[in-house]
Formats: sequence, C-alpha cells, structure tokens
Amino acid sequence: MTNIPETGRTPRVQTRLVVIQILVLSLLATLGGRLWYLQIREGDEYAKEASGNHVQQVVQPAVRGSILDARGVPLADNETRLVVSASRTELLKQKDDGKAVLAKLAGVLGMTPEEVQQKVRLCDSVTPKPCWNGSPYQPIPITDEATAKQALQIRERAEDFPGITAEPEAVRRYPAPGQSNTAQVLGYLSPVTDDEIQQAKDSDSPYLRSDQVGRSGLEREYDKELRGKAGVTRYEVDNLGRVIGQAEATPAEPGANLVTSIDARVQRVAEYELNDAMKEARKQWDRNTNERYKADSGAVVVMEAKTGRIVAMASNPTYDPNAWVGGISAKDYQRLTGKDSNYPLLNRAIQGQSAPGSIFKVVPTAAAVNAGYSFNGPYECSSSYSIGGQVFKNFESKGYGPISLGRALEVSCDTVFYRLSHEEWKKDGGLKPKKDANNWFYKTARQFGLGATTGIDLPNEVTGRIPDRQWKQDYWKANKDAWCKYGKKGGSYAEQIAYENCLEGNLMRAGDSVNYSIGQGDTLVTPIQMATIYAAISNGGTLYTPSVGKAVVSPDGKTVDEIKPKAHGKLPIDGKTLAEMDDALAGVATRGTAAWRFAQVGWPQAKIPMHAKTGTAEVYGKQTTSWFATYTKDYSIVMTISQGGTGSGASGPAVRNIYDALYGVADDGTINPKNALLPTPQKTLPKVQPDGTITSPKLPKDPAKDQRASQTEQPKQDGGTLPAGTVPTNTGGNQDTRRRRRNGPKGSGPKGRGAVSISGSAAGRDQPRRRRTRARREAK
Repeated sequence: MTNIPETGRTPRVQTRLVVIQILVLSLLATLGGRLWYLQIREGDEYAKEASGNHVQQVVQPAVRGSILDARGVPLADNETRLVVSASRTELLKQKDDGKAVLAKLAGVLGMTPEEVQQKVRLCDSVTPKPCWNGSPYQPIPITDEATAKQALQIRERAEDFPGITAEPEAVRRYPAPGQSNTAQVLGYLSPVTDDEIQQAKDSDSPYLRSDQVGRSGLEREYDKELRGKAGVTRYEVDNLGRVIGQAEATPAEPGANLVTSIDARVQRVAEYELNDAMKEARKQWDRNTNERYKADSGAVVVMEAKTGRIVAMASNPTYDPNAWVGGISAKDYQRLTGKDSNYPLLNRAIQGQSAPGSIFKVVPTAAAVNAGYSFNGPYECSSSYSIGGQVFKNFESKGYGPISLGRALEVSCDTVFYRLSHEEWKKDGGLKPKKDANNWFYKTARQFGLGATTGIDLPNEVTGRIPDRQWKQDYWKANKDAWCKYGKKGGSYAEQIAYENCLEGNLMRAGDSVNYSIGQGDTLVTPIQMATIYAAISNGGTLYTPSVGKAVVSPDGKTVDEIKPKAHGKLPIDGKTLAEMDDALAGVATRGTAAWRFAQVGWPQAKIPMHAKTGTAEVYGKQTTSWFATYTKDYSIVMTISQGGTGSGASGPAVRNIYDALYGVADDGTINPKNALLPTPQKTLPKVQPDGTITSPKLPKDPAKDQRASQTEQPKQDGGTLPAGTVPTNTGGNQDTRRRRRNGPKGSGPKGRGAVSISGSAAGRDQPRRRRTRARREAK
C-alpha cells in the first residue's frame, strides 16, 4: 500500500477558491452599490415614479380659438356636440377585443358593426381610410352626431358598454358664412400622432394625446396660437382603481382667436365667379383640339396692393372642411385624394404652377430696360420672327410695325420680345455662354421674386421655376438617363424630343430663350406670385410678403398682437420705367387686349383707373391656360383657369365681376357706394368686447345670390337703400348694356383664329360669348 503524503490543498485548488471569493465579493459590492444608488441617490425620484403608478389623469381638451374674417365673422369656430368615443385599451381587455360591445354600440347609433370597427382600427401603411391616426391610448371618437337619446342609452347602461363614453364636447366647425367656403385657406384638423408627441415633448408647446392639430392652411400655420393648452386633473387611486383623492389640477386654457384679412363677402363672390367661369369655359369649343375646353382647375387671388394682405383666395375644385370633423369617411377620403377628384385639397393659388403666358411680359419689359434698351423703342412688331429656319409667329400673324415696349404690352406683341431676348441670348454667348454673362432676362425675373416662395403665411407654398442656364444643367443631369433610354431618332414627337434632350438638353438654345420671353417653355409661376408682382407695380414697386393672418387676439381679449405687413424687396425698375409700364397696363384695359372687358363695356376708368394684362399659355398635350392679371390703386386680382381658353375670354369677365362687387360699379358704369362690398381695404380690426368676444356683422346666406337677386330688379329711382342684411351689389343698367358687357361691344369678340403663336394673348382669340352678370343669377 502506497502512502500519499498529506500536503494540504494543492496550489490549483487554492487559486480557484481565491478567484471565487473575489467574484462573490465583487457581486456583493455591485449589489450594494446598486442598492445605494436606487434607495439613496435616486430614491426620491423612484418614489415619485412609484407613486405615479397610483395616479390617473383626466385630460380636459382646450377650446380651440376661432378663425375670423376681417370684420369678425367666424370662418372656423366650435360648437358643442354629443361625442361617443371608444377606449381601445378597455376594449382589448375583453375576450373578443370588444367586438360584441362595438356591435351593440352600432345598433344604438344606427350604424353597421363594420363602420364602427373601421373607426377604431389604427392607421398604418396598408390600412385604408377610415381609421384612427391618433394615439391608441386616447378615446377614439365614433361619432360627433349622437342624439341626446342615444347618449342616455349608453350612459344608463354603462355595464353593457364598457370602454364607451358619451360626453358633450366642443367640436370644430366651418360655418361657411354667406356660403364662402374658404376651404384651402382654412385647412382642417386631425388627431396628433405618437411621432408628433415625441418630437414636440421638449418644445415650448408639447402635445397631449387628446390634441387635434392643424394639417393644412391656417389651422396648421397658426396651430400653436389656436390650440390653447389642455387641462389635466390627476387623481390618486387605490389598487382597485377607486379614487382616494385629488393630486393636482391644471385648468384648460382656450386658444387665441385669429383675425384674418379675408372678407367673407368678397371671398364668396370670388369663389362663385371662379366656379362659374370654369362652367362657362366648358361650354366653349376649342378649335385646336376640336373639343370643348376642360377647364379642370383654377384659382383666383384678391390682394390689397399696398399691404400684400389677402382679401380673398379661392381654389377650384374645392371641398367641405367639415368632412374631416370627427374622422373622415372612406368615401369622403377617396373623393378628396383620388385622381378622379383632381385633388381638391391642393390650394392652387399657392401650389398650382403653370406657364404664365403674356402676363409674364412685365418681367422681360423691365429686363430689356435694365439691359440698356429704350422703353420707347421703336421695336419692330412683325407678324413673325425666324431663328435658324424656325418661324415664331405673332398671334394671327398680325404685325403692328415699329412700336414701343408700352405698346407691345398693350397689344401683346410676341415678336418684339422674341427679338430682344434673342439679342440678349447672343450677347451672353449663345450656346457657349460667357462666364460674365449678364443674363438680364433671367436675373430680372428672380429680382421680381419668381423662382422662390413669396413667404405667405400658409404651408406648402411652391416656388415655381425660372429655367435659366443653371436650371437647364441641373435638370439635364437629373433626367439624362431617362431621356437616353426613351429617346429615338426619327421617332414620335415625344421620342425625338427625348433623343435631342439626351444629347444636349443642358444647352440653352435660342428657341428656349424666345419662348421664355413670352412666359412659355419651362417657365412656371403661381397665382400668388403674379398677384404680388402686379400689386408691387400698383404701389410703386414694393414687393410685400402676402399674408392672411391680421391679428392674434387672446381669449380674454386683453392682448391683441397685430401682424404687420412686411416688405421683402423692391422691383428692379426705376421710377420712370415703372410709370411708363403703369401707363401701358392702363392702356391694356382701355385700348389693348382687355379693353373689351373694361373700357368698351362701361368701366369708370377716370374714377377707378384699371390696369390689366391678359395671358394665354400653351402647354404641350393640353389645352391653353387662361390668365388675367389686373390692379387698381387698392387691389390686385389674378385669376387662372387650367385648360380654360384665353385670358380675356375665360377669366376676364369673372375678374371684372369681382371688381364690380368691390367698388359697386353698375352695368352702365356708374358707381353706387351703397352697393360696394369693399371700396377701400379694411384697415381696422373688429371690436373686442370686455369679455373677450368679438362682435361681427350678420351675413346673408349667400351674398352672390343676393347680388343676383338685386340685379333682376330695377333700381329705385329715389335712391332708396337695400333691405337690411342684404349684401350690396351692382344694380341698374339696361338689357342692351348687359348684353354688351356679356359679349363685348360690336366688332369685338370671336375672330378667325388663323396661325397660332407660341403664346401671346390678344382680344378676339377664341373669345367665348359669356354672360356678364353671372354672379347675380342662381347657381345651378
């Protein structure tokens, strides 16, 4: 038997024990440190959070501020409705996820179970409307049109409707005073999303889960001021959810009221005239396409010339913003966003871009003078102009001989501007531009504010486009691959163009330059840009930033923050040239392309000098776009109708009607101040009462209808006043006068179309026979 000497623990065992002891001591030290951190250093904070587990909060939504017109008439306000809501949190606690409860609720509300289920499902990338795009933790409104009987049924049988509430709430309302819709300007609301809550949590205006936020228009632009601050009451509850005390309460603070520069009466007339002009245009025959004009969309802007404030802004097609209140239905959502609807949510006054045609010619006129050309010329207004074998024609191949730039504006002579732009193109280096090229025609356009937003206080304004050499290069880089893939030498027109663009689409050609000079080619502008420019010509050259908001009034009426007009630049024109251009634009209305809409049909030019420019823009693959730009000493008005025909033919009568309503001009050219809606811009703010309420005059149901009704009656010979509450408008004028106003004087109106210029707009081009007083007849 071998004896093993007893030498104690081996060194390996001893080392392992030491390591284990160190690990145990380290773990104990870590646990002790963590306990110290939790119980001592952060003990108060965690105790506070733990106590919060026994606190429930009830949110009282703030009453959203009203949006008012310039006289205090509500364009958007609130009304109390019985709102039935469902809590997804409570419904999901039930065995069937609350389907049985929702089915019973549908029976009470007179809805189908499917409709109610759709209301409470959450929106995502694949879920169609209707669905809930707000927080899943806040009550989801099922309907805001519950009757008192339905609400009582739900509340008296609460055990049958767990997770369902029926409470009176303030709900947004768009009353459309006098049937002035103002939809795209006002915008709409929808529930706040979780992402928005997270993004705003550290800001000075965080969201609560119950908040509704503005999604477009003024509701979005002034959301912070309008929203107010929700009230929160926190209750201490036991583990069974029973209230054992009130922790704290923060009262709700209502939102401020926004006073705008919109006049609801003028807004209604503008909306009606735009819509009626489009309907009339669709009755006219387009000789180019051998079909009736489509007149698929349009916009009009009425702006104060000396401030940039918007008196009226209409976009067509339009929609009812009340469709969004309480959640939008699938049918309404499809109607508002589908292609067939032509996207009525777009505000085409600030988001509609198209070639401007001849209303753009004020820009190259100023550019030519800045480049050293004399305003007085003379410049040859020939019937056509040739460049490299390509012939660019004047309208109806008509020539006027040697004329000034002013006369070129009056008769809208394209060939004068072709020559000037071609000369400047060659001076700048032609196909091989000089490094120090002046680029007068393009630089001046940007100085006019084109190619950039105007800065209006409405969201999502677009910039338009000035197609200068840098734009050509950038555009070519972005599209070269697609052009080269699609293009084909000797193919169809589109294929041949793509083929040429592939090879040298970055080159500024002479044809590009002459097209640009008359507002054609790749040039794009918006109605708000052109209204700003013509307002600046009216006021002496100041480019004002357009604005709709006029003042923010606190709920108690004690604080009124007026939004002052702001200028953002000056027109690049000296005083002499501006005066000459002003006289020429007056000539357009008295002896030029718009004379048959003003001077020849009873406009009081001596008392209210009118200035105008017509525009008819041609777009490849579409019918011509109608433009009509005008101004007086008080206002600028610009209207456009896509695929509507000529400027003076389609838009001209509607613009004339708006001016008649503003100034109270009758069919015989007399002015009756009692019939004028707004002969001078509204300068004062509506009166605020001591309790914070704002007084407002009453409007009739439809100012345009009242105007039409007054037109059917002969004016009182004794100068009697209109009935109380009636919107004043034009009266007087015999039948022969109205016929001349509708069709133009003898010798004006339709003429043979003949050769068609690239742009140009002159009296007589496909002029449709229009009713002069359509703002005063019944809407169909």
